[in-house]
Amino acid sequence: MIVKVLASGSKGNAVWISNGEVSILIDVGLPKSKIEKIMLERDIDPSKIDGIFISHEHQDHVMGISLADKYKIPVYASEGTLKEIGRLDTGNIMRAGGFHGFDALRSSYMLVSAFGVHHDAMEPFGYTITTKDKKATVLMDTGHVDEAMIQAMQYSDIYVFECNHDVDMLQDGDYDARTKSRILSDNGHLSNDAAAEALAKLVTGKGEHIWLTHMSANNNLPALAEGTVKRALRAKGLHPGKHYTLEVF
Repeated sequence: MIVKVLASGSKGNAVWISNGEVSILIDVGLPKSKIEKIMLERDIDPSKIDGIFISHEHQDHVMGISLADKYKIPVYASEGTLKEIGRLDTGNIMRAGGFHGFDALRSSYMLVSAFGVHHDAMEPFGYTITTKDKKATVLMDTGHVDEAMIQAMQYSDIYVFECNHDVDMLQDGDYDARTKSRILSDNGHLSNDAAAEALAKLVTGKGEHIWLTHMSANNNLPALAEGTVKRALRAKGLHPGKHYTLEVF
């Protein structure tokens, strides 16, 4: 399985996943032309995308949805998300706990499963992607991680995980009280500490690859996020380079 994080953060999010024959995008949160440019720079053919899966309707996740129209790519999302982006009649409804499967000439397959998350959107989802020998989790925006989410994400080999803010930086920062309250709520965004706690439950040390994503430019630092997660994993006896690899996008 190949995973490429094409964009991450409040200005746009997109993740490309392929097993060599089937390729999908999770979210298209940049303008169509910019997504195309990034894909071509990363040796990805936009015309070979088999499906676009949307986590929720906020613009930093759907701005480039017209990519689907240009290349005739099926769009998959929850019923609530499809309704919000005006594609309920043309999109493909995903259900929490359900899945969509791609089969390339019976020689390879990819199963994409949806699970519910906690964000101030209509019906937001995270996704797991399973191939013959690998499983990946893509967790975009969520205010917290519950046990049902842990069960859906467990045993993954790759984690693309929101690590949005440092709580102290956010509380001491310039955002107004209403915005701070929204981000810190159970339907807001995942803090470094919350992401670290969840990853400590998930990572077993089998060589997992972790991407820390959706990082706030104002309320976080890559070193803070990385250090928080590594400390939580070190408390379990897991060490980078030996038991897992970690990258901050």
